[in-house]
Amino acid sequence: MNEQQRKQQAQIKETNPTDVKSSMDNMERIKNTSSEDLISKYFKTTYEPPNLNKARKRGRDKVNVHYDFSIPEDMENIGEGKKFLIRTYGCQMNEHDTEVMAGILTEMGYISTSETNAADIILLNTCAIRENAENKVFGEIGHLKALKREKPDLILGVCGCMSQEESVVNRILKKHQHVDLIFGTHNIHRLPHLVKEAMFGKEKIVEVWSKEGDVIENLPKARKGKIKAWVNIMYGCDKFCTYCIVPMTRGKERSRLPEDIIQEVRHLAAQGYKEVTLLGQNVNAYGKDLDGMTYGLGDLMDELRKIDIPRIRFTTSHPRDFDDRLIEVLAKGGNLLDHIHLPVQSGSSEILKKMNRKYTRESYLELVRKIRAAMPNATLTTDIIVGFPNETEEQFEETMTLMEEVGFEAAYTFIYSPREGTPAARKKDNVPEEVKKQRLYRLNELVNRQSAASMKTYQDQVVKVLVEGESKKDPEVLAGYTERNKLVNFKGPKSAIGQIVDVKITEAKTWSLDGVMIENTIGVE
Repeated sequence: MNEQQRKQQAQIKETNPTDVKSSMDNMERIKNTSSEDLISKYFKTTYEPPNLNKARKRGRDKVNVHYDFSIPEDMENIGEGKKFLIRTYGCQMNEHDTEVMAGILTEMGYISTSETNAADIILLNTCAIRENAENKVFGEIGHLKALKREKPDLILGVCGCMSQEESVVNRILKKHQHVDLIFGTHNIHRLPHLVKEAMFGKEKIVEVWSKEGDVIENLPKARKGKIKAWVNIMYGCDKFCTYCIVPMTRGKERSRLPEDIIQEVRHLAAQGYKEVTLLGQNVNAYGKDLDGMTYGLGDLMDELRKIDIPRIRFTTSHPRDFDDRLIEVLAKGGNLLDHIHLPVQSGSSEILKKMNRKYTRESYLELVRKIRAAMPNATLTTDIIVGFPNETEEQFEETMTLMEEVGFEAAYTFIYSPREGTPAARKKDNVPEEVKKQRLYRLNELVNRQSAASMKTYQDQVVKVLVEGESKKDPEVLAGYTERNKLVNFKGPKSAIGQIVDVKITEAKTWSLDGVMIENTIGVE
């Protein structure tokens, strides 16, 4: 936070002498009050609100890289004897952000807990992609009100993508006054300072940067397990699809320097990790913003493939940025896996244009042809939205035929969900909800058929499985994933966990495979 922002906060504090009253007392008075008036009238609050209009603007400001992150001395042991709980909603980027926040809190002395009642800090790391995700978060905020009443010193925070939206912050301030802390996606590195203000300042803390911050290296991470790791290689998205709020909540594209990424992957290899997934909101736009360099995702992966780690993946890519150099490098194989998640969203060029996807059905199919030519056995999966405003039956059928033509082996499918602040949300829609549900049902039937057909090709085959642990359904069964991201369940010794083993497939199901481990393959890669 710069000096001007701090002065603004100080001014807000000076003009807010009124102490916060209870939620029940204030509810009627603040029900229809704007967030700006709400702050000035009722709350003694450190406040920096989100602003989607500012977030839409893409400046050419230089992005600086900082290597000097540290826990402030007076906060190093503040969490001793205390516990934290982070609930994560949404994509892999949110999962990775949670790892960073958990790492920061751990360095502050806190320990992780899965028990809500035992936590001294609870953070809800939120997703703004779909309405259902937001509803889940608000439901959880409501459930935590009783716990906050029982434990007044509990710090309850909301962070992540939802916090970047004015409407969300306004709703929390008006209806959920038991929330102590709201911060966004760009200032996670300030978590120690924010916790300090929430703990000692006795004020509500709202700090949401509408202009994205710099790239902060050396952030601690509390990764889950020692088998698979997320590695963020860039932040933000510049595509501005008309249905998507992410460019406003995550900011403009900012790439990490190649040497920092390579060093992180080398460290993970030295620690014994078996798989790394490179992350970005639009991961194959990597490098386009690096000044004075001609360096893309293909170049980065060409370097990473030389590192002694068995598997490297990436997600999520955009068809518009999937270039020939990336295909050329992926075709070299080795530890670069040929499972490619390539969101298409619609099979209709007209709908794609309305979505502002900047490619056509024909250009997408040409990209698939190039990938298949270079990697004949590549597994392709995708994302599809049905029921985009005013989608016709013919346009939906184009999606169905594209699904068959490409031969996707799996797909994440959704009914379009309008997000406030996006161009598509202003569109009038003449497609009945029941029609949209029927289209989703028909699409899912096709997805299931294609997935089952792809699974049958593994019958009686031997596949390499990275064993992640016990099956969720049966502790006597182990579970893991193949190189092409197929779930395999099999019986085997617990010593196989964390290893890559050979498994012969005995039964192919729609979404998973059952098999028998071939003896003496533990540790053979």
